[in-house]
Amino acid sequence: MTDISLLKVALYGKEIGSLTHLPGDQILFSFTEAYINDLDRPTLSLSFKDKLGNLISDFKPQRTRLPPFFSNLLPEGPLREYLAKKGGVNPLQEFFLLQVLGRDLPGAVTVLSEDERFQPAQPKTSLANSENVPESALHFSLAGVQLKFSGIMEAAGGLTIPATGSGGSWIIKLPSMRFLGVPENEFAMMELARTVGIEVPEVRLVPVGNIDGLPRDSGHFSGNALAVKRFDRTESGNAIHFEDFAQIFGIYPEKKYGRASYRNLAEVIWAETGENGITEFIRRLVFNVLIGNADMHLKNWSLIYSQSDQRPKLSPGYDFVSTIAFIDDTNMALKLGRSKKMSELSLDQLAYLAAKAHLPEKLVLDTGRETVSRFLDTWQNGKGVANRYPAAIKPINTHLQRIPMVHSQRTAKV
Repeated sequence: MTDISLLKVALYGKEIGSLTHLPGDQILFSFTEAYINDLDRPTLSLSFKDKLGNLISDFKPQRTRLPPFFSNLLPEGPLREYLAKKGGVNPLQEFFLLQVLGRDLPGAVTVLSEDERFQPAQPKTSLANSENVPESALHFSLAGVQLKFSGIMEAAGGLTIPATGSGGSWIIKLPSMRFLGVPENEFAMMELARTVGIEVPEVRLVPVGNIDGLPRDSGHFSGNALAVKRFDRTESGNAIHFEDFAQIFGIYPEKKYGRASYRNLAEVIWAETGENGITEFIRRLVFNVLIGNADMHLKNWSLIYSQSDQRPKLSPGYDFVSTIAFIDDTNMALKLGRSKKMSELSLDQLAYLAAKAHLPEKLVLDTGRETVSRFLDTWQNGKGVANRYPAAIKPINTHLQRIPMVHSQRTAKV
């Protein structure tokens, strides 16, 4: 490797900046002059805007790590280790890992080497019956801890991994090696959320045996995988830009549990998306407390952008899992009001959140009450998920008995 390397950064296929690897393992990001001078420029990240909404364009070099926005585009944990090994790079050297994975990143960002050209996305084709799937398919990476691949949903209901690894309109989440039934759990919770009125993408359970093109060294999996329709891709395969709240707050992924609170999220969502966004935020927040999801950290909340509209909206919900079915932890991933304890979810706590985040209290409280009511009507002591993931019924029923908002709602109905 030379002392200086350069990666080109594009948004919606148009070059907007570059990442330069300098001597001493320093990395510098810069925008192009054309992007800086474009008053109608699409938003790359709210983290690149100052308090007045002006573009921040003067950056200091980072040591070893990419700037947080780009670091959060890379996978975490076992998937990072696996893909780094396949690409022949050190997983800690994020610049070179991004160079390997930059053609298929979350949202509408693509990153290419200096001598490569940005090209429009090509139509995706099925390789369901191909016996010549390359061993070195590297570009199906998406950010996340679980082993996930980007895939194409077949009309007959099977799943395939594109041989080149790029593109695809579904995310395939393979079974956990540690906990039994994670795909079934998430499928049940996502469908429950849909019934409650929360916006979530289409999800399907698919037998692992129906997935073609998995790299042979990715591990031995059995049972079902979860297929989630990508909300950052159109039906024709075009990219839609989004960013998670670790990116928005400029926080590295390993700090996703401790550097912000739900109040901080609420303030941004209210400022950027208004009443519709904050209503959906409260609905999802309450719902995930009710199912006992202790993992709604910064990377599990995102804003999504339209290329024709500068204002973002809250992306569809994702990664809804009843974690209490696996681990006896009833603390929220982030602080809500004065506490992280799910057992303290109450109208007083939501009112406190509304006051601190300068939200309309009536809107917040009405949404909270409505969500609990819809949930209980759908849940019916577990009937709502009995056919999808019965293992969650007992822990959730026990959990609901501890939540003040549930007691209030049940009392009001008597």
